[in-house]
Amino acid sequence: MDHVNIKHQEATTEAPEEHKQPLLRDEPPPTPPPELPRRKPKAKRPARKAMKKTFKASELLTKLLPTGSVLTFQIVSPILTNQGKCLSAISTYMALFLLVLCGLSCFLQCLTDSFRDAKRKVRYGLATFNGLWVMDGSVKLPLEESRQYRLRFLDFFHATMSVMVFVAVALFDKNVLSCFFREPTEEVKELLSTLPLGIGLVSSLLFLAFPTKRHGIGTPVSQE
Repeated sequence: MDHVNIKHQEATTEAPEEHKQPLLRDEPPPTPPPELPRRKPKAKRPARKAMKKTFKASELLTKLLPTGSVLTFQIVSPILTNQGKCLSAISTYMALFLLVLCGLSCFLQCLTDSFRDAKRKVRYGLATFNGLWVMDGSVKLPLEESRQYRLRFLDFFHATMSVMVFVAVALFDKNVLSCFFREPTEEVKELLSTLPLGIGLVSSLLFLAFPTKRHGIGTPVSQE
């Protein structure tokens, strides 16, 4: 009797294992997680390239446009021309002198350059055919390094274009037009309205086509 009970207990203990075994066999394999769609590598957008080139071109234009001379001219010209009336010949000559002075300032600013001395302080100088002439005279560049800043044909080209841009801006000034052209004809009016736009467009394109590496007065300072 005891022997039968032991066999019955063994049968009952082995039954769950026999019952579990087919469940393990029939269980389907685990399904892999769904694959996420792969993102394609971002290609460089042409709009971003164009924007980068535009900002770079704008940086070149800000380095070359005579902003300081134009600001000085716009502040002083209404005073010298008496709001464009030019009641006497003296007012006309003074306005002409202002134009020449600001134009000369634009020309000379394109011939200046800057560098950093041993103390990382910015020094400005005027480019010559022999090298860079430091304005304050407290620092002297070595001869070989100074020759890297000597004048080139491109400097005179940019200086001339800068003066032309200033003339184009001056022709937009009503005080100047009223002082020098008191009773302009229709042909003169048409010429004065289209000539500044043409000068500005051509000069800007030439600035971008032939950039300069100088960092003169009124331009962003070089980090070197």
